[in-house]
Amino acid sequence: MRLTTARRAAVFGSAALLLLGPTVAIAQADPAPAPAPLPVELSDAIARDLKLTADEYLQRADLAQQLAGFAATARTQFPAAFAGSWLNEAGQAVVALADAPDLEAARTAAESAGFVVKPVAKSESSLNAEKQSFDAWLATQPVQIASLVRAVAIDIVNNALAVRIDATAGGLTLPGFLDAVRVVLMPPVQGAEPVVPAADPIAGELAPNALQGGDPYASISTESSLRCSLGFNGSDSAGNVVNVSAGHCDPNLAAAGTPDASAVHELRALDVLGPQIGTFQKTSLDNHDYSIIRIANDAKSRFDNNGVRVPGRAPLTITGIAEPVVGAPVCKAGARTGFSCGVVNAVAQSVAVGDRNLNDSFSANICALPGDSGGAVVTGTLALGISSASTVAEYPFCEIPNLIGPFIGNEPQLFSTPVSVVLAENPGLTIRTS
Repeated sequence: MRLTTARRAAVFGSAALLLLGPTVAIAQADPAPAPAPLPVELSDAIARDLKLTADEYLQRADLAQQLAGFAATARTQFPAAFAGSWLNEAGQAVVALADAPDLEAARTAAESAGFVVKPVAKSESSLNAEKQSFDAWLATQPVQIASLVRAVAIDIVNNALAVRIDATAGGLTLPGFLDAVRVVLMPPVQGAEPVVPAADPIAGELAPNALQGGDPYASISTESSLRCSLGFNGSDSAGNVVNVSAGHCDPNLAAAGTPDASAVHELRALDVLGPQIGTFQKTSLDNHDYSIIRIANDAKSRFDNNGVRVPGRAPLTITGIAEPVVGAPVCKAGARTGFSCGVVNAVAQSVAVGDRNLNDSFSANICALPGDSGGAVVTGTLALGISSASTVAEYPFCEIPNLIGPFIGNEPQLFSTPVSVVLAENPGLTIRTS
């Protein structure tokens, strides 16, 4: 088992080789070991939500990370032509390219890597400029207008800006400088944590020793108590054992890292409060939603693992760090609803959550309910994000929004903070991998 700050260097290196053409295989190389089987609960969620086999899920997740590496290189080598990349519904890797002097070189690189090329009108840099202009326009609007805009993202698949607006916005007039914009109606986004002990029962018993991503915990301060899910186990720059969860799971943000920091307790079946296992060392809420929970000395051995699971069941072992890619298959682990899966539909997104803004987030069509906040989001066997906010948190069961969502235009959406963003903001922080 090792601690990994990021898988990005290896991925980018592979992408650079692809741009230079095929490489020669080493003779008599040992075959790669077969991947460990996925937990039954995760395989069931993949089949139910994605209609994929476990192998197809892993293959698409791996292809998405190859695409992420290519995109990172293309932004530097072909900045005028590169217009984004994604997996389509058939699981093909697509690279969008705009007309520019470096178009043909970009096309050759993408096709040599085995990716499908799609011609589009605007480059990614042009779309980024449009988003910046929209953000500047929005900042000048009255509160009653600005509050109707719930999220803004670049829709790379449609080569346009996507604006998610409040379902009650009616005839909201958007600025005229946007020559292509996709408007999506959505309800207010909510965090997902009720007060302990009023939370619903937890599915399954906890394992007697190890605590892993997806297991429940209670955060307690003098003001209130919240119920959330553990994220990824890791270590900080000083070597302290930590767990990375959601910032809004801390009921006393200002006290994080002080002697008055909110306490974190194990939460057992039927919401029975267990022993204290740590405190909030750092909490971030506005801009990026994450927390770093420092684990108490007497509980450290329980976090000496890289697992993500349905509480009390066999875990998925985390093998590295991933970047969000549109179209990539992803699954979240939460104490309330276990594993549920979807595909990423937007990255680098800004979304309003109550009176705060969540930036650089990615979203996926996944149901998450109160108690799932802070849980781990994975793609393949890689750590991808931390569950932050849901559009369907008011429902008692996921079956309801999953059933009626397509008919009322309110498909569940889960917004998450990328693990790579958390690592970049905290030098020396590592996620435990194997």
